[in-house]
Amino acid sequence: MNAARSIPSELIELLGNRLTRDAAIREEHGSDESSHTSHPPDAVAFPESNEEVAEIVKICARHATPIVPFGKGSAVEGGVVAIHGGVCVDLGRMNRILSINHEDLDAYVQAGVTQFQLNEHLAETNLFFSVDPGGEATLGGMASTRASGTNTVRYGAMRENVLRLTVVLADGRIIRTSSRARKSSAGYDLTRLFVGAEGTLGIITEVTVRLYRRPDAISAAICPFNSIGDAVRTVIETIQSGIPIARVELLDEVSIDAVNRYSGLNYAATPTLFFEFQGSPTGVAEQSAFVEKIAHSNGGLAFQWATDEADRKRLWYARHQAYYAMLALRPGARSLTTDVCVPVSRLAECIGETKRELDACSLPSPLLGHVGDGNFHILFLIDPNSSEELAEAERLNRRIVERALAMDGTCTGEHGVGIGKLDFLPIEHGEAFHVMQQIKATLDPQNLMNPGKVLKHSR
Repeated sequence: MNAARSIPSELIELLGNRLTRDAAIREEHGSDESSHTSHPPDAVAFPESNEEVAEIVKICARHATPIVPFGKGSAVEGGVVAIHGGVCVDLGRMNRILSINHEDLDAYVQAGVTQFQLNEHLAETNLFFSVDPGGEATLGGMASTRASGTNTVRYGAMRENVLRLTVVLADGRIIRTSSRARKSSAGYDLTRLFVGAEGTLGIITEVTVRLYRRPDAISAAICPFNSIGDAVRTVIETIQSGIPIARVELLDEVSIDAVNRYSGLNYAATPTLFFEFQGSPTGVAEQSAFVEKIAHSNGGLAFQWATDEADRKRLWYARHQAYYAMLALRPGARSLTTDVCVPVSRLAECIGETKRELDACSLPSPLLGHVGDGNFHILFLIDPNSSEELAEAERLNRRIVERALAMDGTCTGEHGVGIGKLDFLPIEHGEAFHVMQQIKATLDPQNLMNPGKVLKHSR
């Protein structure tokens, strides 16, 4: 563990005991859920207002001290690892729901509010927040990484669901990126600029998000297939048919086996699709029947339906626990987790070629994905003390990303770049990568905002 370097005395005067250099707290804030080596910050700050965040940033700017924003630490590409030290700004105490606008279908919250907290607050209403990355995450962190998840195929990712942000810039200015209007032609779209910037351009402190009315009817189903190609073709044909499916998730046979063991289930250990349909009772019935026919035409073995709310929650709980179920396949292992996204028309080819490589791999490597939008994930379960296993996982990760890029896809569909995908951003974006560097240099000329993330050689 690194010893903490000196911290500006003004920060101590500003925050008192809400600035800590405790070794255990620093260590906790120096890593995320990834396999990347932990790098603790030199101190951790716990602000409670926009103005305190702005003062922290101004003080750090005067002393050329790096700043790393922190939400829940649930990401998997090392985005919160303090590779250059500095001050970690933990926004967890900024967790107030500021307003719910029922007529306008939006919510205005501080960045430390989680998606679970918001939906619990909305439980007595007919509204809900749609973006569901699986684990608990803050809305500020979800905006910073442009998160998505199981509902994306119908409701979109954070990119489509963030209406406005409050951001503290690298010089301490506090800005609002837009109004609450659902559309605008006035000026540059600053909201989209900060959504996905991973804290490298400023610190998101408040978020205004879209809400949706709860559907009248919901049904869910699970369908096993003999091959992963049959499952993916079912998804492609469903999307191309224009069926407004709410969720469709793929787990390969390794993932299903892990879920069975972890959650005490007995699903067939074959590639499996999880479906959810939402709408009117008539619409849901029609959608379900249509997709079931498509599945059977592609060799789907049998739909298992869950229409009761408790049954549906149990089914999706098993899916949401898949990450931890997969880790349990190899106790003591760490996961090098990767994701890519390709056009849906190339998804079957991309997953098929990837699976052939995974089958020849010596590492446990379950695959799952939000395949309705062309996004899938692989977990390479590696011995944390084995350089050989890490090298094999990194080699396969590069192969998977290069394949996705060759198919006009992206190196990450939802995990973000962090430090794990730094090498691939210039390849993916070409000359546009240099425009990103220019934007970074303009908004953060001292390169203090989460340095070394997203843009390679940024410090």
